[in-house]
Amino acid sequence: MPRLDRHLSASLGIKRSHIRLLLAQGRVEVDGAPPTGVSQVINRFSEVRCDGRFTQARTARYLMLHKPRGVVSATVDAQHRTVVDLLEQPWKHQLHIVGRLDFNSTGLVLLTNDGQWSRQLSLPGSKLLKRYRVRVEKPLGNEHVDAFQRGLYFKYEGITTQPAQLKILSDFEAEVGLIEGRYHQIKRMFGQFDNKVLSIHRFAVGSLQLDAALAPGCSRNLTPGELAALP
Repeated sequence: MPRLDRHLSASLGIKRSHIRLLLAQGRVEVDGAPPTGVSQVINRFSEVRCDGRFTQARTARYLMLHKPRGVVSATVDAQHRTVVDLLEQPWKHQLHIVGRLDFNSTGLVLLTNDGQWSRQLSLPGSKLLKRYRVRVEKPLGNEHVDAFQRGLYFKYEGITTQPAQLKILSDFEAEVGLIEGRYHQIKRMFGQFDNKVLSIHRFAVGSLQLDAALAPGCSRNLTPGELAALP
């Protein structure tokens, strides 16, 4: 992250040796307050003003979106509508996706322009639980619950999945909780029982639950409380 003097020197086209005078004259603000000094570290979302004019004014964006079926979890796609295409905001192309959903899966998708935040959520060490409602073709039983808890072996990668939660809701519907997100993981786990997955809906990521009032295709900003509750 850059120092304040380097940022102002590049933005204003003046020598770094002149920045200290600007600060002494009270002409510079960082996030609405006097800076602590020329060496103050700023990030790309810091608001910096000199003589009342912004030299940097970038807003951190954190959104939840209710992904409908048949939409790609991508920012650009030549053939299909993407989750970013669903947004109407002029800054939508600044965003990237935190945790994808398959083309025909529905539910909670997070978008942001804060790469540090999205990396933190995606780190394996965060063990962030993602929860899904899943419908399958054949009846569910305790053998599914036990196998998910033990972990299932994926021959192609040569790995065993981490323990997963499986709560049976009815003969053909269950809640699944994962702390990892391997390629088509839920379909492949049920596939080991020759049980076809008919639908997948993600309704929670960590403490964050999909807003019940949010219709498919719609989005809203995360609240400060929701952000604080995530890692």
